[in-house]
Amino acid sequence: MQRRDFFKLSLAASAVALTTPASALTREPIDSQSVSKVAFPEKRPLITYSDRPPILETPIEVFTKAITPNDEFFVRWHMPRIPTHVSIDTYRIKVSGEVENPLYISLKELKSDYEQVELTAVMQCGGNSRSAFVPTTSGIQWGNGAMGCASWKGVRLKDVLKKAGLTKDANWIGLNGDDKASFHKTENFMRELELHEIKDDVIIAYEMNGEDLPYLNGYPVRLVLPGSFSDSWVKMLSNITVMKEYKELYYMDTAYRVPDNECECETPDNLSKKTKPITTMNIKSVIGYPTSNTRIDANSNVILKGVAFDSGHGIKEVLISVDAGKSWSPAELGKELSLHAFREFKFAFRPKSKGNMTLMAKAINTLGEEQPFAKDIQWNHGGYKYNGIDSVTITVV
Repeated sequence: MQRRDFFKLSLAASAVALTTPASALTREPIDSQSVSKVAFPEKRPLITYSDRPPILETPIEVFTKAITPNDEFFVRWHMPRIPTHVSIDTYRIKVSGEVENPLYISLKELKSDYEQVELTAVMQCGGNSRSAFVPTTSGIQWGNGAMGCASWKGVRLKDVLKKAGLTKDANWIGLNGDDKASFHKTENFMRELELHEIKDDVIIAYEMNGEDLPYLNGYPVRLVLPGSFSDSWVKMLSNITVMKEYKELYYMDTAYRVPDNECECETPDNLSKKTKPITTMNIKSVIGYPTSNTRIDANSNVILKGVAFDSGHGIKEVLISVDAGKSWSPAELGKELSLHAFREFKFAFRPKSKGNMTLMAKAINTLGEEQPFAKDIQWNHGGYKYNGIDSVTITVV
C-alpha cells in the first residue's frame, strides 16, 4: 500500500489574516474566521491559516459531539517540507541510541509483534484560543478550534522500548518525524521526554477513529500523549532516540514555554526571564451550538451543546449561564468515554425577551478546578494555555 503525490491533489488554499486588533482589555477567542472554499485531501473545507506548512482550524460548530470526525480534525505542522508520498513497504521507525537491540520497525511489525491498544483522548495545540489574549501575542491567532478528540489505536511506546532493551544510561527519549525545514540551518522539529513521562497510555498510533491516520494528521504513525498539549504528539514518527542526557532544542528550550511562576504570567514590558515548557492541559469547555450571532426566535426551545475536558482527572460538572454570568445552572453531561476525552454537555432553555443574549459555559473537574472568567486570564507572550469561560452572544428575535 502506498500513498503518492499527496499535495499534488490540492496545491492552493485561502489564507486568513494572522493579526487581530487589541481593542479591549479582555475579549473572547475569535471564532468567526471564514471557512476556506478549498478543501485539502481527506479534509472538508476548514479555516485555513497556511498551506505551507498546512495549518487548519476546526469550525466551532463541530464541537457538539465527543468525537471529532477525521475530515474536520485540525492540522498543525511546523516544517514546510512534508513528504508528498509515503511508501509503507519501506517505511520504518528507527529505535537507536542507549538500547541493547536497535530496531527498524515496519508498520506490519508494529501491528503484529506488539499488543494493540486503543484509547480516546483530546489533542489540543498549546496556542488554542490564542486570539483571546490582549495585547496580541506572536503565533497563529487560533480561535477555539485548534483541538479535537479521537479514538486512537496503536502500541505502547513502553513496549517498543522494552523490546529494544534500554541501557543503564537511558534517561531521555528523543522523537522526530519526517517533516523537514526548508533551510539547512533551521532546526527540525523534535521533542524530548524523560523516561518517567512514558506512561502506559503513551502510544504510537496508526489508526484514528477506526481508519488509517489522515495524511495531514501524521500518516502513517504518530505519537499520542494523553493529557499533554499536542506539541509533543510527534507526526510521521520516524526516529526514536534513547539518550543519556537532555539535548538542547529550539522547540523545547525557546518555543512552547510559559513563565515559570505561580500564575504563569508576565507583561509585555516585563517579560519573565525564567520559563518552563507547557506540558499538561488545563480545564476547558467550549460551546458548539449556538454560535455567536445566531438568531433565535423568542419563546422557542433551544438546546445549547458543547464539550469539556481537562488533563485527565475527569469533568465533574459543567455550569451554564444565560444571563452573562449572573446566575448558573448545571448542564446535562454525556457519557464519559475516557478521562482524557471530550465530555459532551447540553442545556435546554427558552429565551423570552428579544435582543442580545450572552450564554456562558464553565467546566469543573473532579479536583474542583474550574475555568476562570476571561477577565481573569493573565497574559504570556507566547499566547499559551488560554482557558477562559466560553461565551457566545446570540440575538433573540
